[in-house]
Amino acid sequence: MKKGQIDFQFFITVMALLALGLIMVFSSSSESARHIFGNAYYFINRQLLWAVISVVAMMALSKFDYHRFGKLSFPILLISGFLLVLVLVVGEEINGGKRWINLGFSTFQPSEAAKISIILFFSYSLSKNPNILKTFWTGLLPYLAVLGIFSGFLMLEPHFSGTVVILGIGVVILFVGGAKILHLAMLGVPAVVGGWILIFTSEYRMKRITAFLDPFKDKLGDGWQIIQSLYAIGSGGIFGLGLGRSRQKFLYIPEPHNDFIFSILCEELGFIGALVTILLFAALIWRGIRIAMNAPDTFGSLLAVGITTLIAVEVIINIAVVTSSMPVTGMPLPFFSYGGTALFAIMCCMGIMLNISRQSVQK
Repeated sequence: MKKGQIDFQFFITVMALLALGLIMVFSSSSESARHIFGNAYYFINRQLLWAVISVVAMMALSKFDYHRFGKLSFPILLISGFLLVLVLVVGEEINGGKRWINLGFSTFQPSEAAKISIILFFSYSLSKNPNILKTFWTGLLPYLAVLGIFSGFLMLEPHFSGTVVILGIGVVILFVGGAKILHLAMLGVPAVVGGWILIFTSEYRMKRITAFLDPFKDKLGDGWQIIQSLYAIGSGGIFGLGLGRSRQKFLYIPEPHNDFIFSILCEELGFIGALVTILLFAALIWRGIRIAMNAPDTFGSLLAVGITTLIAVEVIINIAVVTSSMPVTGMPLPFFSYGGTALFAIMCCMGIMLNISRQSVQK
């Protein structure tokens, strides 16, 4: 790849995932849209509009020098922190959580901005202070404090899955940025203890653990969603029932176009379709790692690492949830799950990745 050219393989993979995601949003949402709004095209029309806006934003950012984000990283961090506080005050409560701010034409999750702001701030700050993480108290601890503050706000919403993603992104960037393994390993014990405390002191989290261990114990209650998801995946077989022929999308899986859209994909496209989708994500992550390795500077490298980690963590958790490999938590599948502002945020990140690749020289 010559300097001045974007990583074309990365670009094609992004567009393939976006196209497949749009197809699955329409297929999985048509019955819900017809039932709720009397219009089978309600969700896909909105998602298509956001997709067009997002592609334009991605292409614009692919030509916008990512270095300019560096000096803006701290103000962006402060703004995203303010939004996390604001959502607790004026946020729209949905399914027991205050995670969304109603913009009138759409809803917006401040956690999406928080993920990007952590990536930008950590990447730029560490690139300017390459040796700062060699010490714990004056080096690593301030970054952990930032993660702790943001995680605390997210847990007040409550948004456990968003907390996991931000912590995952932060730890990976810190590790790649030079943090000592011993320092990070020492944090494992309090993290595990804190996680268990959060689980055992929350009734709804305990119910999710119980449903994960034995969903059929309460198959009409907390176990319903995961059972229907497993039915969808199992009935897809090798080649699937055919695009648009899902049975579980007929109001068996609640909001099948959101977090459990991968279940519908497995049902309609089968093991082959699921494998192709996973391979596309694997290719995207691999190209993301290559972009990070070939970045022209530390800032670009850490930025690419953070964005690639964001995609990887969300994909792994989402697929683990819908396959009952971990307890249910609200984690969207990038490029697939319905949500305009979330799609816009991801595509902006892809634009930044393309810009980094444009300035890279393969070695």
